Parts: sequence; structure tokens; C-alpha cells
Amino acid sequence: MAILTMKELLECGVHFGHRTRKWNPKMARYIYTERKGIHIIDLGKTLELFERAYNFVREQAAQGKEILFVGTKKQVQATIEEEARRCGAHWVNRRWLGGTLTNFETIRRRVLYMLELERNLEEGAFERLPLKERIKLEKQLAKLRRNLDGLREMERLPGVVYVVDPTIEVHAVREANILNIPIVAICDTNCDPDLIDYPIPGNDDAIKATRLITSRIADAVIEGREGLQTEEAPAPAEAPEEAEPEEEEAPIPSMDEIPLDETELEEHYEEMLEELIEEEDKEV
Repeated sequence: MAILTMKELLECGVHFGHRTRKWNPKMARYIYTERKGIHIIDLGKTLELFERAYNFVREQAAQGKEILFVGTKKQVQATIEEEARRCGAHWVNRRWLGGTLTNFETIRRRVLYMLELERNLEEGAFERLPLKERIKLEKQLAKLRRNLDGLREMERLPGVVYVVDPTIEVHAVREANILNIPIVAICDTNCDPDLIDYPIPGNDDAIKATRLITSRIADAVIEGREGLQTEEAPAPAEAPEEAEPEEEEAPIPSMDEIPLDETELEEHYEEMLEELIEEEDKEV
């Protein structure tokens, strides 16, 4: 069964890039065409590179390495946390603190301090403090939770960093590059794919598009960890069965072979154009 299908990508609008005037020429090899002032991403290459990224994440998870999900844009914050929780990964979805990777020991000490504050709160230690000091500690705890909640169980550097929009998460990308930590990222037409080890060309603004790809990356983590658990507790030997013939992999379709309904495309373009304009206006 295919990990991801062309139909799913089309339905979620993964093929819509940024406006042509905001593109990065390094993404030219992943762009299929331009229409109505918006670049259209070649979904054939998206499928090919996604499968490569999926297999890599699965292998790393099977080796017991930590996975870190990063996405601080408003429209992806909920997706990043939900999918990271589902697959048991770590996440940053509010603000990337400088040195999260390159100065990990300091960040870890802040996480331990947050855990200590939570323990004191649960034990009622805050109730014995003066009101002013208690309010100060409660505000401090709320701030620590907002920025470090997804890192509370990360006791060592991650083996893979998954990023939604490396242009926004530039500091996370730089730190991972400095430490030679492999990066898997959704790269829109305004991104620099040379900074990413496993780029996935696609729309990094639409909620449906980012949720689709992020959920499948989370599936890769789950699949890899299930394989790790199976290796740790091998099942009893069974009688050998006749090997079933392997199914031939279906060739990845070209964008030229995909039938696109013109009316549906027009409606989708208008909807996506409004969303892109809103997001770009917020960035300005």
C-alpha cells in the first residue's frame, strides 16, 4: 500500500506554492509550472522525496533515536503537538529558544527547573509562600511550560529534526546543521532546499497540507519504534511459510498524467490565494 497518494496530495493542496515573486531559484527543480501568479509544485517529486524521508525517519526511530518536531507558525502549532504526542516524539511549537540544540545542557537545566516547580506546585509548597512570590513563580512556570513543555522528556540530542517551513524555523535549521543532525522538512517554493538533508517539496502554509505530511511522518516514527520493540522481544519461531510474491511498486505518476478539474482548480486557487495573501501580509 502506498505511503502517500497523488490524490491525497491534490485534495490537501500540497501542490500550491508561494507567489512567483517570492520564490527561491534553488526550488526550480521541484516546480512544475506557474499559474495565476502562484508556483505549482511537482507532486511526482514530492511523492518520491517523501518516500525517501519516510524510510529515513522510520530507520532512525527503529534505531532508538529521538525525533524532534518543530513548527511555530500559528496554523501548524496544534498539528505539531498532536502528532508528536501521538508518536512519542518531542516538539517545539511556540518559540524556538536560541541554543535549544547547540546549548542543550543549559536548556535541559531549565527543563529540570520547570519539573521541580511543577512538583512543588503539586505538593502544595507554593501555598506556604507569600502571595507576591507565589504569583511570580506561577507566572514563571507558565512561561517555561509554554516554551519547554515539548522538551520535558528529551534527555539527549535528537537524531532527527522534522521542520515545517525551514524559512521561519531558520534558527532550528542552523543549529541542526552545526551539530550535523539530519533535517526532514516541508519546503515551499520560497525555501532553500540545500540546507535540508531530506526536503519534501510542498505547501507549508495550508493546515490540511501540513497535517497530512506531518501525520505520515509521525506514522513513520510509530512504525520504526514498533519494529524496535519487536526486535527487543522476538516472537517464538514459527514454521516457515511459502514466500508470497512481492508486489511490484507502482510507478510514481507524472503531473502531466493527473486529470485536474478546471472548475475545482479555480475554486482551490482562489481559496489558497486568499490564505497565502493573509499569511504573507502577517509576515510583513
